[in-house]
Amino acid sequence: MSKAPLPLAIEDIAAFAKSLRRSLDSREQLPSHVEMLNLLAKAGGYRNFQHFKSRAAPTESAQPAQREEPSKVDDKLLNRLARYFDDDGKFIRWPNKFSQRMICLWVMWSKIPARTTLTEREISSLLDREHLFGDHALLRRELVDRGMVERTPDGSRYKRREIRPPAQALALLERLRAGRESS
Repeated sequence: MSKAPLPLAIEDIAAFAKSLRRSLDSREQLPSHVEMLNLLAKAGGYRNFQHFKSRAAPTESAQPAQREEPSKVDDKLLNRLARYFDDDGKFIRWPNKFSQRMICLWVMWSKIPARTTLTEREISSLLDREHLFGDHALLRRELVDRGMVERTPDGSRYKRREIRPPAQALALLERLRAGRESS
């Protein structure tokens, strides 16, 4: 088992306790360590511990962004990426290449207010205003899957994770900001 901390957010502690109590009452003996992890995860609204772990841990694609050196900014790539946004900084179309999508997602991440919890409707509306290709669900799902945004297990609340974007994304954000100021 992993020793990495996995935060468990519980919105209704009473419902959590009742669910856990029901699971423990149905047993004749105390559960093993792994069974206890599964019971806790189920009481928190997950299928099992593996499901909880996959949702709680940041994805691998979000991690390298924190280790990238700022000196590795590719101007040709930035020029290509800037064409995915209009003069107002709105996302025009979804890139075909995964590496380009990941950098463009950081622009969408930057438009989500920091330290603010949003409902599904609020984040969808925000993303709708910031892109032109009409698929806020794709953007919302990608932001969650890439570890940039946290989502409650029931999908009703979203919150931006405070992670430092990679150097390419920071450079793209700066270029888009400079383009809007010069317009």
